[in-house]
Amino acid sequence: MVLALLEYLWLIPLGFVAGIIGSMIGLGGGFIIVPALTFAGFQPTLAASDSLFAAFCNAVASTLSYARQKRIVYSLGLKLALLSIPGTVLGAYISDEISASTFKLLFGMVLVASSVYIYSRRKMEPKEHNLSKQLVILIIGASFFAGIISSLFGIGGGTVFVPLMIVAIGLSMKLAAPTSQFILMFAAASGMIVHSLLGHPDYAQAGLLSIGAFAGGIAGSKISLRVDERKLKIFVTLVLVITSIKLFMDAFNISVKIP
Repeated sequence: MVLALLEYLWLIPLGFVAGIIGSMIGLGGGFIIVPALTFAGFQPTLAASDSLFAAFCNAVASTLSYARQKRIVYSLGLKLALLSIPGTVLGAYISDEISASTFKLLFGMVLVASSVYIYSRRKMEPKEHNLSKQLVILIIGASFFAGIISSLFGIGGGTVFVPLMIVAIGLSMKLAAPTSQFILMFAAASGMIVHSLLGHPDYAQAGLLSIGAFAGGIAGSKISLRVDERKLKIFVTLVLVITSIKLFMDAFNISVKIP
Protein backbone atom coordinates (compact mmCIF):
# COMPACT_ATOMS: atom_id res chain seq x y z
CA MET A 1 0.00 0.00 0.00
CA VAL A 2 2.78 2.42 0.94
CA LEU A 3 4.75 1.57 -2.21
CA ALA A 4 1.63 2.12 -4.33
CA LEU A 5 1.13 5.55 -2.77
CA LEU A 6 4.76 6.48 -3.41
CA GLU A 7 4.36 5.44 -7.04
CA TYR A 8 1.48 7.88 -7.45
CA LEU A 9 2.82 10.85 -5.47
CA TRP A 10 2.98 12.79 -8.76
CA LEU A 11 -0.81 13.04 -8.52
CA ILE A 12 -0.48 15.65 -5.73
CA PRO A 13 1.31 18.29 -7.86
CA LEU A 14 -0.99 17.43 -10.77
CA GLY A 15 -4.00 18.12 -8.57
CA PHE A 16 -2.39 21.32 -7.25
CA VAL A 17 -1.74 22.81 -10.70
CA ALA A 18 -5.18 21.79 -11.94
CA GLY A 19 -6.73 23.19 -8.76
CA ILE A 20 -5.10 26.60 -9.20
CA ILE A 21 -6.14 26.99 -12.84
CA GLY A 22 -9.58 25.46 -12.32
CA SER A 23 -10.34 27.74 -9.40
CA MET A 24 -9.29 30.85 -11.28
CA ILE A 25 -11.44 30.22 -14.35
CA GLY A 26 -14.32 28.36 -12.68
CA LEU A 27 -13.94 25.03 -14.51
CA GLY A 28 -12.88 22.79 -11.63
CA GLY A 29 -9.50 21.56 -12.97
CA GLY A 30 -10.71 18.24 -14.35
CA PHE A 31 -9.95 19.38 -17.90
CA ILE A 32 -6.27 19.12 -16.93
CA ILE A 33 -6.42 16.08 -14.64
CA VAL A 34 -8.40 13.72 -16.90
CA PRO A 35 -6.22 14.08 -20.03
CA ALA A 36 -3.07 13.72 -17.89
CA LEU A 37 -4.42 10.51 -16.32
CA THR A 38 -5.58 9.20 -19.70
CA PHE A 39 -2.16 9.79 -21.26
CA ALA A 40 -0.60 8.04 -18.24
CA GLY A 41 -2.58 4.89 -19.09
CA PHE A 42 -5.59 5.22 -16.79
CA GLN A 43 -8.86 3.83 -18.11
CA PRO A 44 -11.32 6.65 -18.92
CA THR A 45 -13.88 5.67 -16.27
CA LEU A 46 -11.17 5.50 -13.60
CA ALA A 47 -9.69 8.83 -14.70
CA ALA A 48 -13.10 10.57 -14.65
CA SER A 49 -14.16 9.15 -11.28
CA ASP A 50 -10.81 9.93 -9.60
CA SER A 51 -10.94 13.44 -11.07
CA LEU A 52 -14.37 14.09 -9.53
CA PHE A 53 -12.90 13.65 -6.04
CA ALA A 54 -10.30 16.29 -6.88
CA ALA A 55 -12.97 18.52 -8.46
CA PHE A 56 -15.04 18.29 -5.28
CA CYS A 57 -12.12 19.19 -2.98
CA ASN A 58 -11.07 21.99 -5.33
CA ALA A 59 -14.62 23.36 -5.34
CA VAL A 60 -14.86 23.19 -1.52
CA ALA A 61 -11.58 25.08 -1.07
CA SER A 62 -12.46 27.65 -3.74
CA THR A 63 -15.95 28.15 -2.31
CA LEU A 64 -14.57 28.80 1.18
CA SER A 65 -12.17 31.42 -0.18
CA TYR A 66 -14.67 33.04 -2.52
CA ALA A 67 -17.27 33.14 0.27
CA ARG A 68 -14.93 35.32 2.32
CA GLN A 69 -14.57 37.58 -0.72
CA LYS A 70 -18.42 37.72 -1.00
CA ARG A 71 -18.36 36.71 -4.67
CA ILE A 72 -20.89 33.84 -4.66
CA VAL A 73 -24.57 34.16 -5.63
CA TYR A 74 -25.91 31.37 -3.41
CA SER A 75 -29.57 31.37 -4.45
CA LEU A 76 -28.76 31.03 -8.15
CA GLY A 77 -25.93 28.57 -7.55
CA LEU A 78 -28.08 26.24 -5.46
CA LYS A 79 -30.84 26.15 -8.08
CA LEU A 80 -28.44 25.34 -10.90
CA ALA A 81 -26.69 22.72 -8.77
CA LEU A 82 -29.96 20.91 -8.01
CA LEU A 83 -30.90 20.98 -11.70
CA SER A 84 -27.56 19.38 -12.61
CA ILE A 85 -27.78 16.41 -10.21
CA PRO A 86 -29.99 14.14 -12.40
CA GLY A 87 -27.48 14.65 -15.21
CA THR A 88 -24.56 13.62 -12.98
CA VAL A 89 -26.32 10.33 -12.19
CA LEU A 90 -26.89 9.63 -15.89
CA GLY A 91 -23.32 10.60 -16.77
CA ALA A 92 -21.86 8.09 -14.31
CA TYR A 93 -23.89 5.27 -15.84
CA ILE A 94 -23.03 6.31 -19.41
CA SER A 95 -19.32 6.17 -18.54
CA ASP A 96 -19.63 2.39 -18.16
CA GLU A 97 -20.95 2.02 -21.68
CA ILE A 98 -18.55 4.01 -23.89
CA SER A 99 -15.25 2.77 -25.27
CA ALA A 100 -11.89 4.40 -24.59
CA SER A 101 -11.64 5.73 -28.17
CA THR A 102 -15.15 7.23 -28.01
CA PHE A 103 -14.33 8.80 -24.64
CA LYS A 104 -11.17 10.42 -26.05
CA LEU A 105 -13.02 11.70 -29.12
CA LEU A 106 -15.86 13.21 -27.08
CA PHE A 107 -13.52 14.59 -24.46
CA GLY A 108 -11.40 16.20 -27.17
CA MET A 109 -14.54 17.99 -28.36
CA VAL A 110 -15.26 19.17 -24.82
CA LEU A 111 -11.71 20.54 -24.56
CA VAL A 112 -12.11 22.43 -27.84
CA ALA A 113 -15.31 23.98 -26.46
CA SER A 114 -13.48 24.80 -23.22
CA SER A 115 -10.63 26.49 -25.10
CA VAL A 116 -13.13 28.62 -27.05
CA TYR A 117 -14.82 29.62 -23.79
CA ILE A 118 -11.53 30.50 -22.06
CA TYR A 119 -10.24 32.50 -25.01
CA SER A 120 -13.48 34.47 -25.38
CA ARG A 121 -14.37 34.87 -21.69
CA ARG A 122 -13.22 38.50 -21.56
CA LYS A 123 -15.48 39.27 -24.52
CA MET A 124 -18.56 37.90 -22.79
CA GLU A 125 -20.85 40.66 -21.67
CA PRO A 126 -23.45 40.24 -18.93
CA LYS A 127 -26.91 41.01 -20.25
CA GLU A 128 -30.10 41.65 -18.38
CA HIS A 129 -32.85 39.17 -19.25
CA ASN A 130 -36.41 38.60 -18.20
CA LEU A 131 -36.87 34.97 -17.24
CA SER A 132 -39.18 33.95 -20.08
CA LYS A 133 -40.47 30.40 -20.44
CA GLN A 134 -37.92 29.73 -23.22
CA LEU A 135 -35.04 30.97 -21.07
CA VAL A 136 -36.14 28.85 -18.13
CA ILE A 137 -36.21 25.78 -20.41
CA LEU A 138 -32.72 26.67 -21.68
CA ILE A 139 -31.40 26.98 -18.12
CA ILE A 140 -32.92 23.64 -17.08
CA GLY A 141 -31.63 21.84 -20.16
CA ALA A 142 -28.15 23.38 -19.93
CA SER A 143 -27.85 22.48 -16.23
CA PHE A 144 -28.88 18.88 -16.93
CA PHE A 145 -26.35 18.67 -19.79
CA ALA A 146 -23.65 20.18 -17.57
CA GLY A 147 -24.35 17.47 -15.02
CA ILE A 148 -23.89 14.76 -17.64
CA ILE A 149 -20.52 16.02 -18.88
CA SER A 150 -19.43 16.70 -15.30
CA SER A 151 -19.89 13.08 -14.26
CA LEU A 152 -19.04 11.46 -17.59
CA PHE A 153 -15.73 13.30 -18.05
CA GLY A 154 -14.90 14.23 -14.44
CA ILE A 155 -14.50 17.91 -15.29
CA GLY A 156 -17.17 19.63 -13.20
CA GLY A 157 -19.36 21.27 -15.87
CA GLY A 158 -18.11 24.84 -15.48
CA THR A 159 -17.70 25.08 -19.27
CA VAL A 160 -21.49 25.23 -19.43
CA PHE A 161 -22.33 27.01 -16.18
CA VAL A 162 -20.08 30.08 -16.53
CA PRO A 163 -21.24 31.12 -20.03
CA LEU A 164 -24.82 30.30 -19.02
CA MET A 165 -24.67 32.61 -16.01
CA ILE A 166 -23.05 35.44 -17.97
CA VAL A 167 -24.86 35.35 -21.31
CA ALA A 168 -28.28 33.93 -20.36
CA ILE A 169 -28.73 35.12 -16.77
CA GLY A 170 -26.69 38.34 -16.79
CA LEU A 171 -24.14 37.66 -14.04
CA SER A 172 -20.74 39.39 -14.19
CA MET A 173 -17.58 37.33 -14.72
CA LYS A 174 -16.40 38.37 -11.25
CA LEU A 175 -19.38 36.52 -9.75
CA ALA A 176 -19.89 33.80 -12.36
CA ALA A 177 -16.61 31.89 -11.84
CA PRO A 178 -16.93 31.78 -8.00
CA THR A 179 -20.62 30.80 -8.25
CA SER A 180 -19.62 28.08 -10.71
CA GLN A 181 -17.25 26.63 -8.11
CA PHE A 182 -20.13 26.59 -5.60
CA ILE A 183 -22.28 24.69 -8.13
CA LEU A 184 -19.46 22.25 -8.92
CA MET A 185 -19.22 21.35 -5.24
CA PHE A 186 -22.69 19.78 -5.46
CA ALA A 187 -22.36 18.41 -8.99
CA ALA A 188 -19.01 16.75 -8.23
CA ALA A 189 -20.31 15.33 -4.93
CA SER A 190 -23.30 13.77 -6.69
CA GLY A 191 -21.20 12.26 -9.46
CA MET A 192 -18.63 11.10 -6.93
CA ILE A 193 -21.27 9.20 -4.95
CA VAL A 194 -22.74 7.46 -8.00
CA HIS A 195 -19.31 6.53 -9.40
CA SER A 196 -18.41 5.11 -5.97
CA LEU A 197 -21.59 3.02 -5.87
CA LEU A 198 -20.64 1.66 -9.29
CA GLY A 199 -17.12 0.81 -8.04
CA HIS A 200 -15.23 3.10 -10.44
CA PRO A 201 -12.70 5.14 -8.38
CA ASP A 202 -9.37 4.18 -6.83
CA TYR A 203 -9.62 5.92 -3.46
CA ALA A 204 -5.88 6.13 -2.83
CA GLN A 205 -5.25 7.85 -6.17
CA ALA A 206 -8.32 10.05 -5.73
CA GLY A 207 -7.08 11.04 -2.27
CA LEU A 208 -3.69 12.16 -3.57
CA LEU A 209 -5.31 14.19 -6.34
CA SER A 210 -7.70 15.72 -3.82
CA ILE A 211 -4.91 16.87 -1.50
CA GLY A 212 -3.30 18.81 -4.33
CA ALA A 213 -6.61 20.12 -5.69
CA PHE A 214 -7.73 21.42 -2.29
CA ALA A 215 -4.49 23.38 -1.81
CA GLY A 216 -4.66 24.58 -5.42
CA GLY A 217 -8.23 25.78 -4.94
CA ILE A 218 -7.22 28.01 -2.03
CA ALA A 219 -4.19 29.35 -3.90
CA GLY A 220 -6.12 29.91 -7.13
CA SER A 221 -8.88 31.96 -5.52
CA LYS A 222 -6.26 34.30 -4.05
CA ILE A 223 -4.15 34.53 -7.20
CA SER A 224 -7.27 35.33 -9.26
CA LEU A 225 -7.36 38.81 -7.72
CA ARG A 226 -3.99 39.82 -9.18
CA VAL A 227 -3.12 37.47 -12.06
CA ASP A 228 -2.46 38.67 -15.60
CA GLU A 229 -5.55 37.04 -17.06
CA ARG A 230 -4.53 37.58 -20.68
CA LYS A 231 -1.33 35.52 -20.36
CA LEU A 232 -3.11 32.81 -18.37
CA LYS A 233 -5.88 32.68 -20.96
CA ILE A 234 -3.43 32.23 -23.85
CA PHE A 235 -1.41 29.57 -22.01
CA VAL A 236 -4.43 27.48 -20.96
CA THR A 237 -6.00 27.77 -24.42
CA LEU A 238 -2.81 26.45 -26.04
CA VAL A 239 -2.60 23.56 -23.57
CA LEU A 240 -6.22 22.60 -24.24
CA VAL A 241 -5.82 22.76 -28.02
CA ILE A 242 -2.66 20.62 -27.96
CA THR A 243 -4.30 18.15 -25.55
CA SER A 244 -7.43 17.88 -27.71
CA ILE A 245 -5.30 17.18 -30.80
CA LYS A 246 -3.51 14.38 -28.91
CA LEU A 247 -6.85 12.94 -27.79
CA PHE A 248 -8.19 12.99 -31.36
CA MET A 249 -5.03 11.26 -32.60
CA ASP A 250 -5.34 8.58 -29.92
CA ALA A 251 -9.04 8.12 -30.67
CA PHE A 252 -8.30 7.46 -34.35
CA ASN A 253 -5.05 5.55 -33.62
CA ILE A 254 -2.93 8.12 -35.46
CA SER A 255 0.73 8.06 -34.52
CA VAL A 256 3.50 10.49 -35.38
CA LYS A 257 6.88 8.95 -36.12
CA ILE A 258 9.90 11.05 -35.23
CA PRO A 259 12.88 10.24 -37.54
